[in-house]
Formats: sequence, C-alpha cells, structure tokens
Amino acid sequence: MVEAPAPSDLSAAAQVSALSLQVDLLQLPPEVPAPGAPALRGVLDHLFAHWLSLPETAALLASLVHKAKASGAAAAGASMLPSMMLQGGAAVPPLSPRSPRLSRRPSSLGSGPPHRSASPLRPPAARSAKEVIPQFYFQDGRPPPYEVRKQCISTVDQLFAGHSNGLRAPEFRMVTRELCKLPTFFTTVLFDKIDKEGTGFVTREAFIVFWVNSNLMSMDSATQVFTILKQQNRNYLAKEDFKPILKDLLDNHPGLEFLKSTPEFQERYAETVVYRIFYCLNRIGSGQLTLRELKHGNLLSALRHADDEEDINKVLRYFSYEHFYVIYCKFWELDTDHDFFIDKENLIKYGNHALTYRIVDRIFSEVPRKFTSKVEGKMGYEDFVHFILSEEDKSSAPSQEYWFKCIDLDGNGILTHIELQFFFEEQLHRMECMAQEPVLFEDILCQLIDMIGPEVAFSTFVHFHVIDILC
Repeated sequence: MVEAPAPSDLSAAAQVSALSLQVDLLQLPPEVPAPGAPALRGVLDHLFAHWLSLPETAALLASLVHKAKASGAAAAGASMLPSMMLQGGAAVPPLSPRSPRLSRRPSSLGSGPPHRSASPLRPPAARSAKEVIPQFYFQDGRPPPYEVRKQCISTVDQLFAGHSNGLRAPEFRMVTRELCKLPTFFTTVLFDKIDKEGTGFVTREAFIVFWVNSNLMSMDSATQVFTILKQQNRNYLAKEDFKPILKDLLDNHPGLEFLKSTPEFQERYAETVVYRIFYCLNRIGSGQLTLRELKHGNLLSALRHADDEEDINKVLRYFSYEHFYVIYCKFWELDTDHDFFIDKENLIKYGNHALTYRIVDRIFSEVPRKFTSKVEGKMGYEDFVHFILSEEDKSSAPSQEYWFKCIDLDGNGILTHIELQFFFEEQLHRMECMAQEPVLFEDILCQLIDMIGPEVAFSTFVHFHVIDILC
C-alpha cells in the first residue's frame, strides 16, 4: 500500500499541478541545487507511485505499448509517455502546418499512427509489378505460329524437291496456287518480286526469305495482293501495277486465247479491266488505290473467279470480254474521226440522242469527274469508260454519285425542285416537238417525292429512275 501524503505534501502537490511543468523539469539533475528540492522530489515520487497503481494507468500503458509495437515506433511512444503523464491523456502536440496537398486527417493518440502518405520524408513505396502487355504491332506482320510455319516449310521442301537450282516461272505456278493460295496469273509478278536479280530461277532459300521470314504468309489475302503488286516506295496501287497480272491472264487464260493474234486488242482489254477496277474501288478518283479500298472491294473474289472459270465472259465483274467489246465498240462508233477522243457533238449521239444538251454540258464541264485526256473539250477512252459504266448501271453507288453531281448545280449536296426543273425543261420541249402529250413537271415532282420521301429536300442520292427522267 502506498502511504497517503501529509497535508503539507498535498499543498505542495497542488502547487505542482498548477505549474504546467514541461517534461525536462521532471528530470532535474542532482548537481543543480534548488531550494526545497528534496521535499519536491519526495512529493513527485509519491504522486508517480500512486498514479502507477491506478487501474486506468495500467490499461493506458498497455494500450500505448501495443500501439507502439504495432506501428514500429516504440521510441516515439516512449517520448510521448511523459507528456501523457502531465496532460492526463490529452492529444499529442500538434504537428507543423502541412501543404494542402498532403493528408488532412487529424493526428490523435486514439486514431492510431499517422497515415503513411502524410509524411513527405517517407521513401516511395515499392511499385507493384508492371503488367506485361503482349506485342500487338509487328512492322512486317504478325509472325505465324510455330506449327503453321513448320508445316509451310515442309510444303516448300516438297515443292522444291529435286530442283537444287530453283524453279523456273512455269514450274513456279504450282507454288503460287497451292502454297500461296493466289490466282495463277500472279505467278509472273510474284516470281519477279523474289528473283530480283533476274536469274530466271527462284530458289528454296529465296522463297522462304520472301514468303515465310517476312511473315507474308500470315497476312490476309488483300494485304498479300497489295504487298505483291505495289512498288517498294509507295503505299498505294497505281494503274500500271496491274499490268503484270493482266498480261499473265491474257497469256494463259483459255477464254482469252483467241486474242493472242490481235495484240492491240489485248492492250485495250487490259486497259478496260483496270479502268473498271478503279471505277468501282477508287471512289475519290485519285488514281491511287489504297489498301483500305482494296479490302472493302470485291476484287479478290473476282480474281479467284477469273482463275477458276474457263469462260471469261461469265466473270461479269471487271474481266468479261463481252463487256469490253460493247464499251470499246460504243466508243469507236462515237469517235467518228478515230483520233481516240470524243467531243460534245459526238457524245450527244449516244443512245440515239438519249442525252440532253444540258446534261452533256455538265459532263464536259468535268463536274462529275475530271477528265484524264488532258485535251480541252475532249473526252478520252478512260473518261468514256467511266461515263458508260455510270450510264448503263444507274443502280451502283459510283453511278449515283456521278449523276447526282451532274444535277447538283450549286454543288451544295442537295437537289432542289429548281435544279430538277432545269433539266426537265429540255425533256418537256422534246415531247412537244414530237407531238406527244406533255407530262407536267408538277406531276413528276409528286412522283419523286412519293418515291424518295425526303424530310426537307433531296439530300440523298437520287434513285436511278429519277436520272432517267431528267437526263
């Protein structure tokens, strides 16, 4: 039991409690003399012993020790102990003001250790392991899986077996079709791409470098065709890039064998096929066919169809000889002086004078499409191919764009009734001259509105029946 202090001792204790002593005043060195020091030390010893015997003190000390061990800051806990003894469990002294960007959580004895992110002196925490993102872009294309590559090389070994010097162009046709899965008339251009030095042979090693090591085998068909046909420093296909495959087609396709005796018509046929390809795929008319346009078109299926079909006239897309025959004969018929150019007076005779003068003027103003003839007021063969394809098949998107631009006088992308009436007036005059019962424009306009159903104006491509009425 702790002995109760004397009355004189109690008055001394009251004096001590009224003095707000600091921690260092509780630890007076013995060598410093002070009046009444022995009596004061006795009072403090009695008070400290009494405070330690209280149950609340034991619980508080146990809690402080537990928190000090949990936070790993035993020294900090020990330094707070004298302050707690004087302040009776009050909050620890406030920290210095912090930047607003730091944590603003209050730091108190009962709320645990300060948050780790609050200290600007704390070393940065160990960063979590970075997520490994697999490579998704390959400059030369995605490498094929190991098994596919192994199988391809095995097939190459079989096709090149017994040809130590390499394969010639006729022997290479089997490689083009069976291994590369390309039409056989790609043989010449593919052969020349690999045999850069012109030795006349393609060796096994050279083919593996071009087809396997460059990852060409893992590309889609459109990218393969685009890569094989384009020039090295270009990112597009020009018209001349198609000449090698068309020459191979003319030399080896059974449906075109009869043209071998007329080389001039072979050249015209090849030109017509290329013009038709660019008419359908190169919609902006730049003469530069991009990979995107090639992928969105139907050229690849037409190429395979032409390779599988012996009758070339059944390949209606691009390669039909009958289509070429009609186009060329129409042009030759209109070109009366055979200078390979057509003027306005020639074109007005097309289709037994089916076209109006106003629409012919719009065509020769080069509004729907710029001429490639480079002769003022003259339409060349390529220009005529674009015209006749637009005239004969008005249901196609290129045709609708062609005639829409002809009728859109102000070029604002909207057809108004005034523009429609301008082109219909000439047709009305023709009906009157031929003693036919005239059809009023108001009746035609009602039919057009019922057929198209525009919300405000004719802001979409006009149906081909409208073109027939106006042009």
